[in-house]
Amino acid sequence: MKPTLYQELAVSLRITLGATLAFRTIIPEPGHRIPITWLSAPVLLASYLPFVFLAYLARRPGTYEIRLLLLPTVLVATLTTGFRYMFTIPELNVYNWGLALLSEVVIAKALEYALTKEGMLKVGEREPGQMKGKEVAKKTNASANGHIEDIETRESSIHTMRGLRWKFAQGTHIPAPTRPLERRAFLRATLLSFIKNFLLLDLFESCIKIFPGVGVPTGGTMFYASFAPLPRYIVSTTIHMLTGSALLAGFGMVYDLITLVAVGLLDSAPTSWPPVLDHPWSARSMHTLWARNWHQLLRHTFLVLGGYPGRWLGGDLGMLLGAFVASGLFHECSIYAMGQGFDHTVTLFFAAQGPILVGERLWRRVTGYRVNSRLWVYFVMFVCAQPMINSWHTRGLGGGMVIPPFVSPARLAVGAFLRYRGIGQ
Repeated sequence: MKPTLYQELAVSLRITLGATLAFRTIIPEPGHRIPITWLSAPVLLASYLPFVFLAYLARRPGTYEIRLLLLPTVLVATLTTGFRYMFTIPELNVYNWGLALLSEVVIAKALEYALTKEGMLKVGEREPGQMKGKEVAKKTNASANGHIEDIETRESSIHTMRGLRWKFAQGTHIPAPTRPLERRAFLRATLLSFIKNFLLLDLFESCIKIFPGVGVPTGGTMFYASFAPLPRYIVSTTIHMLTGSALLAGFGMVYDLITLVAVGLLDSAPTSWPPVLDHPWSARSMHTLWARNWHQLLRHTFLVLGGYPGRWLGGDLGMLLGAFVASGLFHECSIYAMGQGFDHTVTLFFAAQGPILVGERLWRRVTGYRVNSRLWVYFVMFVCAQPMINSWHTRGLGGGMVIPPFVSPARLAVGAFLRYRGIGQ
């Protein structure tokens, strides 16, 4: 007997309710998330084990079907690490953002590990662990410094983001080395870079926390309505530039720390750790900024999450637009983990980069000249990007404790000065 309209609606509602309950089991509302404590931390860490096993299988031939079967478990476990657990101390809310970022990267890697039928191949391999004939000879005849061998044998697809010597990352821009490649000199230069980036990040973070509203965990706008338009945008631009500079210093500091551990303790080759940024302040077009000057750590993440599906739907243009839409959603979903909802101002800024790059290509076709203007890049990044940065600050990003006050030279110096002057006693 044909079901009635009422029965069809009832079934539809039950399916919708069931899907919602399943979704909220994995990604609860912020008020229902599990606090991260010493007791819950082991469970949180164990949630990454299925991903590690999937990465292992991706380097073993004949595991395609097993990887496909394992993928749903990996995705669910990874989503729980980023969106089911949370730090409840307000100053640590920024680390919920970091956990969500990590989970989204792992999801992209898991999709590629499972859906790439031949597995994760290094350059010159015909299947995992087996080089093609010419590449075997090339490796055998490699120079005595061990550069090729070190990268090919020691680098794992789990930790690599730019994919040196991996097939999946061919075409990724790698900046030229700026540090000596002799191990001891390399470690010394990296340590100095780490100290410099630590001090800069500390300074910029401390400056951001001076501004009312912006520098507190609950968040606040950097566009002060009580100010006249000119002072308002001078202040917002100052906060915006401090935030961007802090992000750049933070990238450098974390990368330097990981490099010190990898090269100094794990015996990785210095050549496996080229610079993370390539002079972003010198970019003269948005194309060169995103393709070369900015860090390429998340390039493949955005291709997997949006670029490759976009290419399937709309060719090269679809790939370009899809990658930037994925970038926008990636950044917005991670901020959602801080518990103050969605604001797709962030999504729109990154999604707009696709049309901007198309516009630069059209400019070249019409005029015969490439876009070559640092002022144009600064307009996009310092003016058009302000609503995005403001969206982050209204949700508490500027009030997060990145560097603890007791190891912050800037705040220790200010505290000592105030005590010297007898202020606040």
